[in-house]
Order: sequence, then structure tokens, then C-alpha cells
Amino acid sequence: MQTHQGSPRTLAISILCLIAMAGGAHAQENRPILASTPQDWSVEVISSDLDYPWDITRDGETLYITEAAGDILRVEDSRLTRMSLSTTRPIYREGGRGLLGMALSPSFARDRTGYFYHSIEEANGSSNRVIEAQLDGETWHETRVLIDGIPGHRLYNGGRLGIGPDGMLYITTGWTEDRQRPQDPNSLAGKILRISPDGSIPADNPTSGSPVWSLGHRNPQGLAWGPDGALYAVEHGQSAHDEINRILPDHNYGWPVDQGDEQSAGMTAPWIHSGGRTWAPSGATFAGQELLIAALGAQGLFVVDAAARSLKLVLSTGERYRDVEAIGSDLWVITTNRSPRGEGPSEDRLLRLTRD
Repeated sequence: MQTHQGSPRTLAISILCLIAMAGGAHAQENRPILASTPQDWSVEVISSDLDYPWDITRDGETLYITEAAGDILRVEDSRLTRMSLSTTRPIYREGGRGLLGMALSPSFARDRTGYFYHSIEEANGSSNRVIEAQLDGETWHETRVLIDGIPGHRLYNGGRLGIGPDGMLYITTGWTEDRQRPQDPNSLAGKILRISPDGSIPADNPTSGSPVWSLGHRNPQGLAWGPDGALYAVEHGQSAHDEINRILPDHNYGWPVDQGDEQSAGMTAPWIHSGGRTWAPSGATFAGQELLIAALGAQGLFVVDAAARSLKLVLSTGERYRDVEAIGSDLWVITTNRSPRGEGPSEDRLLRLTRD
């Protein structure tokens, strides 16, 4: 192709146009989601062939999605590759049990290491554990168990993982319908746990030798860190009173003693709760300064209105939204339309939301 050098005036105009375009794109990317309406968003269906996806996380612009039966999907340029997870104990898939949360090593590009939360069958039911695994080709291979003996349940397993700004691995666990466990500091149920990526207990945990970071949780299923490093968790209430909590070490978030605006001595009330309504919040992520919540019961994607201490609908397609991830100005959502009780269709989807 023949090229030529333009005049200084032409070049100047071209540079100004590029600056304006870049500025416009930057401004578009930084528009508050809270100011949007559902009509501002376009939905692209990337896949309609997912099998109970549970977690979506990313490495740069590459997405990784867990499916409860044990597969992991890699999404690159909207193309899906299905990968397997090889474990030393079989993944127990039943009800709300299975392969749940996933987190990637901060050095994933170099060490190809991930962390997975999954259920295993026991003689008296089930338990959950967190493993480290390395990716080799299209298979993840378990390399060690980081923590096990987490009580299991058909529905209430928690299961979210996240690497905090401090480099530690955070884990949510469910209450297993045992009213004693969330308040028992020696039980791993109904907690948010904090361990080192090698499975050891950090020296600055609230109790020496214990992985418990906070207690009094019912079924926390989402973790997200704000730009200031603050940790937020979302959890299911009992039929209502779903919660968004700011998580602080050694704080007791009340379950099953308190819910909603109740606050007994020594317990921390939720930052935001749903009152008599049900959100069934699951996944959470920050897009810039804004906290996004994927909701199963409320069937949509929501943004937190911090000033009003409420949620505002971003978009709903009438499906159960399990988790959300943000890449630039685009939002990626996975649905689990079949409930843990086996209700609903199994055709789950990966959606890409683009703001017009």
C-alpha cells in the first residue's frame, strides 16, 4: 500500500481528532452505572450452553467460569474452551454442592495456579474443601489441599473465593442449617475465612492459629474489594433480609441471633439489607467505584446506591444472575436458571452487557 506524509496542518487536525475520540471513549467508560437505565444496555448472548455456572473471574481480558459438575470454561475473544479439573477426591455434585468458587493467583501468567472450592461426599453427608491446582494445557491438576473439613449442606455452602489486596485468600462458608455453628468460633461453618495462598494461617488473623476472619454469617456468596481496599460480602437471609456487609476482622454479623436492623450487643448490623423483600444476592464485583450485585431471586444485575443504602436495577433479562465481572465498560454475567432444588431449565447463559 502506498503511503504519504500529510501536511503539518492535516497532521495537527488528525491528532486533535484522535485526542477527542480518546477523551470521548474515556468519558464513556467512566460514566456512572448508577446514572444508567436498563434501556441504556445492549445484551449479547455469548453462550446458551452452560451447565450450572457458579463463578466468573478474569485474568486481564480472559474469563474463567466454573461449572458445578466440575468443568472450567475459558473465554477469550468471546470463544469458549472447556477445560477439566483433576482432583484427588471426586467433586460431589448434588443440589447446591459441586465445584463452586475459583480464584486465580496474582502471578497466574507465570505460575498458572488457581484455587478452587468444591464439595466432596462423606459417610455422613458432605464437606467442602479448598484446593490449589495448576493449569497444564486444557487440564487443571490438583497440587495440594489448602483447607478441608468445611461443613457441607445440600443448599448452604457459601463457596466464594477471592484474593485480597493483602495477597491472602478469603473463603465464604455456609451455615448448614445448624444454628450453633455460625456463632461457634471453632466451627468453619457460617464464616468468612482468611488463609495464606499456601494454606497456612496468617499471623495477623484475629485468633492465633484460626482461619476465621469474621463470623455470624448465614450463606455468604459474594466477595468484592473496593478501590480503598475495603472488603464487602453479600449473603442470603432467611426468605428475606438479604445483606450487604462491610467485612471487618473479628466482627460478628449476627446470624442466627439477629437479622435486618436488629443489633444485639457485640454484633454488627448489615450495611444494607433487603428488608421484607428477597434479592438472593450471589456474585459481587466493583466496576471502578461502583459495587455491582448479581441477584438470583431478584433476577437481575444491580448497582449499589451507597447514599440511599439501596440497590438500583441495571438490567434484567428475567433470569437468575449468579455472578458478574467487569472488563472496561463491559459487564459479563452468568446465569443459573436451575435452582439448587432442581427447579427451572438448565440452559444457562453467559451474557455480555454493553452500554449504548
